[in-house]
Amino acid sequence: MNSATIADFSRSLFATMRVPGLENELALNENSSRRECLLLIDGLGARQLAQHHDFAPNICQMTLDRELKTSFPSTTATSLASFGTGLLSGAHGMLGYTVRVPNSGTPGRLLNALKWDFRVDPVMWQPQATLFERATASGISVYHVASPKFARSGLTEAVLRGATYVGAGSPSAQIIEAKKSLIKDNSFAYVYLNDVDVAGHRFGVGSEQWIAALSRVDDLVARLFESLPAGTRLWLTADHGMLNTDERLVLGLDNDLMQGVSLLGGEPRARHVYVEDGQARDVIERWRNHLGAKANVYLKDEAITAGLFGPMVSDAAYDRIGDVIAIAMDSLVLIDPSRVAKESAIVGHHGGIDDAETIVPLYVSTIP
Repeated sequence: MNSATIADFSRSLFATMRVPGLENELALNENSSRRECLLLIDGLGARQLAQHHDFAPNICQMTLDRELKTSFPSTTATSLASFGTGLLSGAHGMLGYTVRVPNSGTPGRLLNALKWDFRVDPVMWQPQATLFERATASGISVYHVASPKFARSGLTEAVLRGATYVGAGSPSAQIIEAKKSLIKDNSFAYVYLNDVDVAGHRFGVGSEQWIAALSRVDDLVARLFESLPAGTRLWLTADHGMLNTDERLVLGLDNDLMQGVSLLGGEPRARHVYVEDGQARDVIERWRNHLGAKANVYLKDEAITAGLFGPMVSDAAYDRIGDVIAIAMDSLVLIDPSRVAKESAIVGHHGGIDDAETIVPLYVSTIP
């Protein structure tokens, strides 16, 4: 197994379909029909699948091509952007669940990448051409099959624009639409499911509800095997993994960790901490002293130098990154004092750098 990223895979996959300007860096085999279907299972990390493989026999009968690594942070908006653009987070600028909108006042406002904000133009926020756009321009028929509720979301427009969006609200509908999308050669279908992620957040990895969601995905894979046109290559991967947490630290409760902090972004496993003018050094000293080995805490420039956001950080991304970055380790989560009830109720978390969060599987099979 290697440390290829989700972005490396997406560039290589579209390179096999002969999209101009892309290199097949992972040396993926070409599919003569150039019919590709990617099933992306939100929240299904490699470590969780390995631990619960008995509940996913159809997935596990596929060939494990390799394991992939997420960009940082290991969260949906960032990883879907990496898949959609073929870039890491410093280049595409989708830097987490919530980040501060630059020049939005004092202390500023947060953009929630999943819920979006009508005041933020998705294309201006993420202006890099998507691989869907590039593939469509080269003559490939590109389809995005997912729940109708995501069709006009800011996230879809920011990082997955360029495909024909096909709303499908049930597994049966998704199978039908994926099949229709791949009738002709030189076609690509992206199918997105978030049942596993939802169950993991609410009930935890390994819970009865999580296993039921995994079993439903596995059943869908079996039905895709039966339904997709011959010659279609079916890929399966995820945007991140997940771990169950049992240690919660409410920031500012019985500690001084919110002193000097003007705005708190990110998510419980990976925080963007925006500080008052001139307070960065004091804030990071307090956080490091209090958290010790329970978190990796960086100044913004230290995080960039460490390569957390990839080899290149755009000016726009730089302005969005927190003045301090705090990454929870082991099973700790860092709770926003304004969201205690909601964040404390979440069982399964992601966003950090643990293998359980960052390593995802890449399976492949060709439909005979």
